[in-house]
Amino acid sequence: MFDQAPVSSSEKVSWEEVVKMGDRVSRQATIVGMLWTEQTPNARELEENMEAYFNTLQGFLLLSHGSTVGAGPTLSSCVHASVKRVVDSSFHLLKESVSSFGANEKRPLPQLVGTVWEACSALGKTPGTNITAVGRAMMKVAVSVKDVLREMKELKPGSTDPTDDITNQACTKAESEPQDDDDDDDLSDGDLGNDLSPEEMKVAQSTITVVSETLVVLKELIRSITSLLKTEDLKDSGSFVDSLEKLLKQCQDIGEHVDELGACLYPPQEVPAMMAAVGKITSIVGDMQKEVESLKGTSEAFLQACNGLKSSLTQLNSELGCSSPSDLEAKMQKVDLNN
Repeated sequence: MFDQAPVSSSEKVSWEEVVKMGDRVSRQATIVGMLWTEQTPNARELEENMEAYFNTLQGFLLLSHGSTVGAGPTLSSCVHASVKRVVDSSFHLLKESVSSFGANEKRPLPQLVGTVWEACSALGKTPGTNITAVGRAMMKVAVSVKDVLREMKELKPGSTDPTDDITNQACTKAESEPQDDDDDDDLSDGDLGNDLSPEEMKVAQSTITVVSETLVVLKELIRSITSLLKTEDLKDSGSFVDSLEKLLKQCQDIGEHVDELGACLYPPQEVPAMMAAVGKITSIVGDMQKEVESLKGTSEAFLQACNGLKSSLTQLNSELGCSSPSDLEAKMQKVDLNN
């Protein structure tokens, strides 16, 4: 069913209705567990119970599918994952229930009932709108960028592997809003600065400033997007969702380039790669501003954040250009912003 998008002219089902139907699925799972609490149910009881469960599950699937009317790829993916969890746990429970009929060994039905409860309960935490789904995905990018910033500040002397876990930070707090780091942007004694030349130190400090400013941009972007939540249903669904998805892709691209900057910060610093990343981030920020403006979601704080990031990127680009004067011409020839 979920391999095919619902017809755009279909009536959209609210996610609240899906959650309510999920509660009914949870109650059906409870009934299954109760059938086996004292003695083995007879075949008729088991058959009636399974019929009622499947009817409820079918209604749940239909409502879930209807909730994806007008949904973009991000929201559809969230809905599909949550629905699949309910369906898979339900089938596992019913399969074990049938297997337990006439069997002597004890089956783990109570645990399986609990698994269905958890899956149904998680529906309440599933995003029900495109804005919420995209906003949460942006938060994951912001948390990853903040992890990169933390790694930059915590690296100790002797760190020589440019592929340390900077680019592999796992996002475990998708609901957390990125916060500005209160630490000084300057590298302290005992950090990476001990391995850097004066020119590389300037590059490192400017890079940390860029990443910090990137976090501010992401935070203000998320605020701008979520401010549109009350008016989402009033917007042209197709173009509005497309813009949201473009913004998410731009955030993810920025996150990747921040990873690159972090990896290149180790001595010897990879100046051409860093200059390329700076150019790409600058271009993406400009495109991001245009996209937010098209959504009528631009705020003064977002504009200031973008201008601050652009200024920091210009400063970093200047530091990179001065980091190795003797190699500057050769390095510039290697920079290809179109790659």
